[in-house]
Amino acid sequence: MTGQPRIAALFPGQGSHAIGMGVDIAAAFPAAGETYATADATLPGLRALIESGPMEDLTLTANQQPALVAASVAAYRAWAAQTGLRPAFAAGHSLGEYSALVASGALDLAAALKLTRRRGELMQAAVPVGVGAMSAIMGDPAVVQDVCAAQSGVVQPANFNAPTQTVISGEKAAVEAAGAELKTRGLKAIPLKVSAPFHCALMQPAQDGLTPELNATTFHEPAYPVFANVTAQPNMDAAALPGLLARQITGAVRWVEIIQALHAAGADVFVEFGPGTVLSGLVKRILPDARTINVGTAVQVQDFTL
Repeated sequence: MTGQPRIAALFPGQGSHAIGMGVDIAAAFPAAGETYATADATLPGLRALIESGPMEDLTLTANQQPALVAASVAAYRAWAAQTGLRPAFAAGHSLGEYSALVASGALDLAAALKLTRRRGELMQAAVPVGVGAMSAIMGDPAVVQDVCAAQSGVVQPANFNAPTQTVISGEKAAVEAAGAELKTRGLKAIPLKVSAPFHCALMQPAQDGLTPELNATTFHEPAYPVFANVTAQPNMDAAALPGLLARQITGAVRWVEIIQALHAAGADVFVEFGPGTVLSGLVKRILPDARTINVGTAVQVQDFTL
């Protein structure tokens, strides 16, 4: 191979948020500062919430989703301006797919912020509190799928995060029953503290609610392939994006397949943009020899090297 390594840009989903995320980048790099200014103009009060919380308000799904898009895109734009580099591919975990699309030029930032605010509202409203649940299962994903399929209630794999980590989602009783059965088969089930059962059939009302807004949104051809959550395949077709993003709400996040596909496509280094290191950790579990870099602080932007 000659030339620069081929970069896969990765963008985190819910759970990676933190008070103050990206604030140092916004202060140090104009491209990031402009990103935060756009976020605050689009959703007034969002920047103050990111900067100073309170955490319980930032954690609310309808706030956390656009806040993470703003922080991740700010980090990406500062990095792009500072280094002059461009990824060969991009992917985002669940919500992070919106950040990936903004980074690639397929979706305007303001549109992404409005869509993710609405997405968060609809997802939270889709299922009454206490009706749904999610659990992280440690073990063979094939066993997880078989056990979920055998349950009488709604429960299905929601996130294929790592070779031996699958998150299941659905009706509380069905999730608990699946977890109990999986334990008898030697797998480990860890109930998750979540506000709603994401990425399962119970999210159909949210999918139905967001679909018209996705269809009314202008999408552009991305500057580089963005791997979709629901297909684990690269996409360059702007017309396909509303459908892919709609299906993502009820469909599983196929992260293991996405990382494997990025590697097969020639990605040499995986760069995670935004707060936290969750995705870098998952990449290492999927591809132990992979090179990962995090870009979530001003220092990490400034010191970036390949």
